[in-house]
Amino acid sequence: MAEAAENRDAIFRGIHVIDGGLATELEYVGAQIDGPLWSAHVLEDEPEKLLAVHRSFIEAGAECIACCSYQVSRMGYAEVGLTAKRADGALLRSVELARRAAGGFAERRVLVASSLGPYGAALHNGGEYTGNYDCSFADLVRFHRERIEVFARANDDQAPDLLAFETFPSLEEARAVGEALSPWPGLKAWFSFSCRDEKNVSHGERVADCAALVASFPQTVAIGVNCVPPKWVPALIAELHAGSDKLIVVYPNSGEGWEAARRSWTGATDPAEFGEHAAEWFRVGAQMVGGCCRTRPAHIREVARVVQRIV
Repeated sequence: MAEAAENRDAIFRGIHVIDGGLATELEYVGAQIDGPLWSAHVLEDEPEKLLAVHRSFIEAGAECIACCSYQVSRMGYAEVGLTAKRADGALLRSVELARRAAGGFAERRVLVASSLGPYGAALHNGGEYTGNYDCSFADLVRFHRERIEVFARANDDQAPDLLAFETFPSLEEARAVGEALSPWPGLKAWFSFSCRDEKNVSHGERVADCAALVASFPQTVAIGVNCVPPKWVPALIAELHAGSDKLIVVYPNSGEGWEAARRSWTGATDPAEFGEHAAEWFRVGAQMVGGCCRTRPAHIREVARVVQRIV
């Protein structure tokens, strides 16, 4: 069993730096992501901007990039009048574009992770930060299985290296994904949780308990947190360690605040300071570090510099 786990975790051998905030970087380069499909609009309308952003993060030192698939789902596409077939095709298209970007760096090993957001992301009402959904457990399983099945049945050039279940707010939704994944034990996945504080995920359960649950899934290769304030990360790494011995991935936001009423960011961010934080996160047990909202290639470049110094 230990040997099997080691072989599964080998996908991350030599991988320490992941990319930054894809959606917010798309905004920086002028993409329109203010519709209900959020960054998925770029897949449909502006793929060249997406390729440019992927490349900018790889140039900065990212060794793993996330596909533009966080907001893609049959449920979300149906809301704007698009078919299930169109949604499934967008998932595969997101992998093709990420692989095309990575292919421009033939001398580098770059993993492609399919970003899969929680059910609340498809509601586009901030539900991923509460986990308070008006749906059944079976609804959650069906929502996630529809997307997982697309990748499980994809041919090699459309299949990601792993599935990245991101910004998950609750133990229940993580359990639903475990059930949705069960027909495909050979898939590889990481789970990353959103949090309300330094010990609890957004819905209120202990981070350690969530880590323990997803560590029991045969597909899980890493567990982490994302879109949390940088100052929480050391304590959250300790929570992750308390619940599991899996590899740890952390990608917090830039440290800026989001003012929901005005739909704007507040405060400032310093890439060099982000890099200093990253050094601490590696020191206390993270194996992979990147960024979420508002972290730009400059932030990832600082993380890569830290890795060159300490790894």
